[in-house]
Amino acid sequence: MATSTGPRKNSSSSSTPDRPPQAVKFARRTSSGRVVSLSREDDLDMSGEFAGPNDYINYTVMMPPTPDNQPAGSSGPAPSGDKPDGQGPYGPTSRFGAESHRVDMTRRGGGGEEDDGGGGGGGKLDRRMSVMKSNNKSMLLRSQTGDFDHNRWLFETKGKYGIGNAFWQEDEAYDDNGMSMHDFVDKPWKPLTRKVKVPAAILSPYRLLIVTRLVILCFFLAWRIRNPNEEAMWLWGLSIVCECWFAFSWVLDILPKLNPINRQTDLTALSEKFETPSPSNPHGRSDLPGVDVFISTADPEKEPPLVTANTILSILAVDYPVEKVSIYISDDGAAILTFEAMAEAVKFAEDWVPFCRKHNIEPRNPDSYFSVKTDPTKNKKRHDFVKDRRWIKREYDEFKVRINGLPDVIRKRCEMYNSKEEMQEKRAAREKNGGVLPPDQPVKVTKATWMADGTHWPGTWYNPIADHFKGDHAGILQVMSKVPDHDPVMGHPNEKKLDFSGIDTRLPMFAYVSREKRSGFDHQKKAGAMNALVRASAILSNGPFILNLDCDHYIYNSKAIREGMCFMMDRGGDRICYIQFPQRFEGIDPSDRYANHNTVFFDGNMRALDGLQGPVYVGTGCMFRRYALYGFNPPRANEYSGIVGQNKSRASNIPTQTDEDSDTLPLTSHPDLTLPKKFGNSTMFAESIPVCEYQGRPLADHISVKNGRPPGALLLPRPSLDAPTVAEAVAVISCWYEDKTEWGDRVGWIYGSVTEDVVTGYRMHNRGWRSVYCITKRDAFRGTAPINLTDRLHQVLRWATGSVEIFFSRNNPLLATRRLKFLQRVAYFNVGVYPFTSIFLVVYCFLPALSLFSGQFIVQSLNIAFLSYLLTITITLCLISLLEVKWSGIALEEWWRNEQFWVIGGSSAHLVAVIQGLLKVIAGIEISFKLTTKSTAEDEDDIYADLYVVKWTSLFLVPLTIIIVNLVALIMASARTIYSVIPQWSKLFGGAFFSFWVLAHMYPFAKGLMGRKGKMPTIIYVWAGLVSITVSLLWISISPPSDNSTASSSGL
Repeated sequence: MATSTGPRKNSSSSSTPDRPPQAVKFARRTSSGRVVSLSREDDLDMSGEFAGPNDYINYTVMMPPTPDNQPAGSSGPAPSGDKPDGQGPYGPTSRFGAESHRVDMTRRGGGGEEDDGGGGGGGKLDRRMSVMKSNNKSMLLRSQTGDFDHNRWLFETKGKYGIGNAFWQEDEAYDDNGMSMHDFVDKPWKPLTRKVKVPAAILSPYRLLIVTRLVILCFFLAWRIRNPNEEAMWLWGLSIVCECWFAFSWVLDILPKLNPINRQTDLTALSEKFETPSPSNPHGRSDLPGVDVFISTADPEKEPPLVTANTILSILAVDYPVEKVSIYISDDGAAILTFEAMAEAVKFAEDWVPFCRKHNIEPRNPDSYFSVKTDPTKNKKRHDFVKDRRWIKREYDEFKVRINGLPDVIRKRCEMYNSKEEMQEKRAAREKNGGVLPPDQPVKVTKATWMADGTHWPGTWYNPIADHFKGDHAGILQVMSKVPDHDPVMGHPNEKKLDFSGIDTRLPMFAYVSREKRSGFDHQKKAGAMNALVRASAILSNGPFILNLDCDHYIYNSKAIREGMCFMMDRGGDRICYIQFPQRFEGIDPSDRYANHNTVFFDGNMRALDGLQGPVYVGTGCMFRRYALYGFNPPRANEYSGIVGQNKSRASNIPTQTDEDSDTLPLTSHPDLTLPKKFGNSTMFAESIPVCEYQGRPLADHISVKNGRPPGALLLPRPSLDAPTVAEAVAVISCWYEDKTEWGDRVGWIYGSVTEDVVTGYRMHNRGWRSVYCITKRDAFRGTAPINLTDRLHQVLRWATGSVEIFFSRNNPLLATRRLKFLQRVAYFNVGVYPFTSIFLVVYCFLPALSLFSGQFIVQSLNIAFLSYLLTITITLCLISLLEVKWSGIALEEWWRNEQFWVIGGSSAHLVAVIQGLLKVIAGIEISFKLTTKSTAEDEDDIYADLYVVKWTSLFLVPLTIIIVNLVALIMASARTIYSVIPQWSKLFGGAFFSFWVLAHMYPFAKGLMGRKGKMPTIIYVWAGLVSITVSLLWISISPPSDNSTASSSGL
């Protein structure tokens, strides 16, 4: 900052009475614009007797209220705090050194005059200026202070340097080195992300309503307990138990939503930090860390290869440094169809990827791109775009034909090679028997599956035999796209194809992986396949970050990886274990009948968890820190103690324990906090661990960045793959590699649950890691979801079963460490508890029908107190929902669909999940699930044809029974009340209201059973008739009509 001291002596004012006593004043401008003096004299008005033609003598220095910019004394001898020109404690010699006297003389109006008065040989007029060497941290504080906005003041006053009216020309040099104003400007440190809090006008009423409703619920439940229904104690008791559980479940769901936040990223700042020329990066190469992308698939019949190929193409064309991206697909079915489809995809990518880079195509999934209904020429500036698009569209159509024709090509190839093998066997038999084929010894040839090069396929055969079926085959690793060159490979004009002049034509490395499977080994389903990819990728590329996608989830935003990298590379990013992106779906029916979009969870619950310790891991669209996946603790963590975790303290580091010390650990230590030790016997894998940890650190470009790496550390080219490296990668995907290791226990994806994703994320949070929820303006990823009712319920069944397994395992958050925040613990506890709500929900759905059948109600009568409580609870719930819709951005219709499917899923899939979970815990019965078929409809013209396909499942029984029983109860209760001598309308209306509430929630389920054009399955009619007759007979036998009522009816 430019500073100036006052006159050395007061004698100057006596010798020159026409000059002011002090020509330089120090002041500070407040946020309101008021000027506050920092000098000894409070009067800043210089317009009186000292006013004249030379107003420039009145020089006021505006000082921001920061500790390093306080002025020195304004009169008398120079204090010790004054910083002279020359080397001192504040830094090197002032760059103003030789010019200080010239500047002073000009400012005082006596450009050529010199005052010899005073001691010290001109010290009286000496106004020396010094520049303090400020650090980045102080600059950051200056720009963010609430009292004075430095940048805004410079802009409004058009100042070129310093604060106030000091002005220097841009081309003026101050010393022999040619330093100018730009050399003194301390560039502020730019954060890559920032939090955007929900406005207090929304969040404060939201929290107040939650507390209000909680208090009202307590009073209501207390009133219900104190006022039993003496005439129907059984009905009152069932309702009380259900209502208490619903209140408890609501509290578990609403508490983690108290602090929702939003986040924003700065992609420009990311590019400036990592891809801009600098002294550490003179050529401007990318200093970003590497990313390994994992795609998992298992069955080409249920997961079409064309869908998987489009996902691969979107990843190959991602907007990220090509040499930093590596792609791996895990084919757990070892299908040759998937293998050859991926080979075709890489071949087509040689044209598709440069086309996307040339014209900045979005989305980069060709199937989705060519299906977009908007104008494709919008925002396209190149004159040859239309021609290029027409050509690439024709190439993609041919690519689809090749992919769809692969099954026939492979079958014909196998028949040809097998027939040749059979002919060779017959020829050998004839030569052995003198030219005659023995009739009693038929030639047997194994029907093998053949690759295009004429060799046996090492994976699963179409006619399975030993060593060649899904559960028993060798490990396969094929690098389909080699490691790209370090320097860009520019294209050239090609008359047969496209003009890729000036376009980088490189492709990221792409490898096909199918882990070894043998009979007698537990391969741990998807979690085992992902761990095999973790080990193989550590050998081949060792990217410090891992992006996990399902085969039907493609990259919709080509900058999605950059968005996630902003959080990982920002200050404090070394404590983040993963970045979870929201799941967005295509192909959902416009009404979203079964809440497939699940926006209440992804835009509400997950956004709220981001304000705590981070969102849960939901299986796809997640970017992991590889080092965190290995089971290590974060570099810094906090511990929370107290009843609600109100006491926060710094967690101590956990020392490495040896096997001998494991028995001496204190009983209070948690197994999740010990360091992993057993990674397997691969030396190359062990050596890769510290490398990925170092490369995943944020850039140490600021004093506040802890555990960072120096700039330019990731500029070296990647080495090419050699045979020993690939052989080691094949070895680590063998089925025996995990024996006597910690894989699946504390390293990698965690085993023991069908929802391995939630457990894996929970373990990381339990060690003190944080996660971040990244919602981008343009959806990062998009995928497909089952719109068929049966498939949707089976999907929910798998999720709920995994939650029950978590509840009964050591992963129950009640057993978590103190590093897990209290509200985060509540959120994870709700994940394990929510399926048990189905028991109470089913009972409550039958209560209206039981009320109508018995002629009683859950309360003695519909009095004012009950109706007031009911109305208040309903109004507060609606207001809370409206505010939740406001801060989450979901629509009211989506909220209502979610409520409907909560009842449908709770009365069907969740209930079965509880039963299956109990059977597994008590009887040890394992649970198996099948993959969801992506398409089952025969009508290819209607993309929503799956919505109307009715596939009967046992999950339909309970919801269907609820609907029929409530309908029968409504009819019988209405008839009884109408024809009774003394009709009890209040009890009828009370039971009918709740019965209609149940039927309104079950409407999508009933609509799904109806199918299309009267194609309802016969079993639904049969089941409806059986239930109706059974309920009617049961009611008559329990409560037969009395003689008095019959006589009364006859008299009437």
